[in-house]
Amino acid sequence: MSVDNTVEIIPFAPAFKEAIKTLNLEWLQKHFWVEPKDEKILSDPQGQIIDKGGMIFYAKYKNTIVGTVSLMKIDNVTFELSKMAVTVSAQGLGVGKKLMLHCLAVAETKGMEKLILYSNRKLLSAIHLYKKFDFVEVLLEDGVYERADIKMERIIH
Repeated sequence: MSVDNTVEIIPFAPAFKEAIKTLNLEWLQKHFWVEPKDEKILSDPQGQIIDKGGMIFYAKYKNTIVGTVSLMKIDNVTFELSKMAVTVSAQGLGVGKKLMLHCLAVAETKGMEKLILYSNRKLLSAIHLYKKFDFVEVLLEDGVYERADIKMERIIH
């Protein structure tokens, strides 16, 4: 009997609702704190992301959800790459890269023009991943996330 060691990217389903919260709380509590905006989104991903025209994807490895990412709709052509998280035990498997490739393919297919993201410079591996996928630093506006000290964007079209 063979064990499937591939990472599969799957779309949001209500059965996986808790995974987005669990995965994001894991890294937020390790590196920062949970802001009220995080709590609101993570407690109601269906209402806060999906119902507003966004998408949530999960990385499944050995039948377990090990990563997640969201594309939150800003307007018809701009989406925020958000709530990306990979559980510690799955880091190093290329899960973040697969999630990013999936989001870029979806953005291309759906005619999105720009992806933006907010991050923190102390998250070196995340910043490295974003730069590797041609995200560039742009001016950070105030008040989005307290922990954000960098905003990046990638033009799709």
